[in-house]
Amino acid sequence: MTKIEAIVRPEKLEELQHELEAMGLTGMTVTEVRGAGRQAGYVERYRGLEYKVRLIPKAKVELVVPDPMVEDVIKSIRNACITGEVGDGKIFLWKLEDAVRIRTGDRGNEAL
Repeated sequence: MTKIEAIVRPEKLEELQHELEAMGLTGMTVTEVRGAGRQAGYVERYRGLEYKVRLIPKAKVELVVPDPMVEDVIKSIRNACITGEVGDGKIFLWKLEDAVRIRTGDRGNEAL
């Protein structure tokens, strides 16, 4: 099993959910987050004053998938979220040893 964590543009979240649902993946956790990478923020103007926004709103999507699906999920995330511009996001992967479904006690892939 692999945990996939994707930091993406919030406006791409719905498209990403449709891509993942088409693969049969419905279990995910989505968190609204703020951060900065290479784009390092942007300049806003409000009532004639200029100020720099350093932390940009993003969506963090977390899901755990069986190892054979990892590359397909990565391709789906990229297809749904790519704009070609700085700030498209990142995908992080972690190998998981085990998972347990609390309700039934199922373990491993059966818990997913």
